Amino acid sequence: MSAFKIIDLTPENIGDYGVCGYKDIKKHVELRNKIQWFTDYYPKGLRIKAVLSDEGGYQGMIEYIPGTYAHRPVEADGYTFVHCLYVGFKKEYKGKGFGTALIQACIDDAKNTGMKGVAVVTRKGSFMADDAIFIKMGFEIVDQAKPDFHLLVKKFDAKTEDPKFKEDMQANLENFGPGLTILRSPQCPYTEKNVKAMMVTAQEQFHLEVQIIDLSDAEAARNSPCPFGTFGIIFDGKLICHHPISNTRFVNILEKLI
Repeated sequence: MSAFKIIDLTPENIGDYGVCGYKDIKKHVELRNKIQWFTDYYPKGLRIKAVLSDEGGYQGMIEYIPGTYAHRPVEADGYTFVHCLYVGFKKEYKGKGFGTALIQACIDDAKNTGMKGVAVVTRKGSFMADDAIFIKMGFEIVDQAKPDFHLLVKKFDAKTEDPKFKEDMQANLENFGPGLTILRSPQCPYTEKNVKAMMVTAQEQFHLEVQIIDLSDAEAARNSPCPFGTFGIIFDGKLICHHPISNTRFVNILEKLI
């Protein structure tokens, strides 16, 4: 395993390290929004830990929060909930054990703060870690949501009640009528630039007006009709995208629908 250390990011030092590849506060509104969101939720238990390789610098992070404030449509009160895990900003640093170390640091923190365990939503593909790394560390799948989301948990007491996806996701989808709606949150900084591009594309190429709904807090994200929580695209009452995407992917989806 390569030499590394794990540090705690705080509202005071996060600007020195950046997040999700965004490093310039003056240049990146995405980073400014993320820092403000982090500042708002830090007193409620939101934590971000970064892994620093001795040779390669900042190579990944894990973000987690008490389940009461999880920005996913889950019932996970009493659990520490992992929002995201990412390692290997440089490909040569993937497979070095950084992800395992970050998850273990989260587990240790959850134990030290008296939580019931650690929960996470996974999915194969972009923007989310899949099951494998968590199952390797003793997590179990306890719930599923369409099309292919899993809710996993590592409980510290086997008798503790499992977390679960909220049962009203489909009902919440019925709140959206005709037209195109994009849900987003500052929890995921990737949505800022991409959503602006998609708005222009929808209007100029497909002649569609776009309703943008900013999920400004945990309650709004927990009431999302999408298991990802902090992003979703809805067209004519149907969920057509479940995680952040590029403008190119957006065009491909709409071309098949219109």
